Amino acid sequence: MVLPIVAYGDPVLKKEGVEIDKDYPELDKLIEDMFETMYEASGVGLAAPQIGKSIRLFVVDGSPFAEDEEEEEDPRAVGMENFKKVFINPIIEEETGEEWGFNEGCLSIPKIREEVFRKENILVSYYNEKWELKEERFDGYSARIIQHEYDHLDGILFTDHLSPLKKRLLTKKLTNISKGIVNADYKMKFPAIKKKR
Repeated sequence: MVLPIVAYGDPVLKKEGVEIDKDYPELDKLIEDMFETMYEASGVGLAAPQIGKSIRLFVVDGSPFAEDEEEEEDPRAVGMENFKKVFINPIIEEETGEEWGFNEGCLSIPKIREEVFRKENILVSYYNEKWELKEERFDGYSARIIQHEYDHLDGILFTDHLSPLKKRLLTKKLTNISKGIVNADYKMKFPAIKKKR
């Protein structure tokens, strides 16, 4: 089932997510719905806070990077065609390497893209959908997608990484998004639009 994506300005996006256990209700269905929602919105990652759930869970599928001809030539895109994963209660154990910039976007902040600098290598421990504990290294685009989604679990948005000046320049656009004054190609839930009774 495709779920509405929570827009910028909703308090759930600024909350720190809580860890879950194997008994979390209908977890398999939630993961399935999150993938479906992400694909419907043409995203490469989706975190539970973006669908209104303050839990430490996100899904990723980097295959669009493998299909993008510009990215295809980039060594950081290697292996992205097989990069489909579920991260439950992840912990980024370390971030290493050079910082590199990339124009990031976010499904909760449609129509805005800005350059964000992140480290190129990470070590992550997490549970997969079968509750197997994993510890893996990622680099390039896969590391960036994980870092972006992981930020969501800590209540951090990509706009929080921007300079104060950049943030000020985006204020009006961000306010408009929270009010629903944006043309998104997918189902969204806007914090400033109150439900009619």
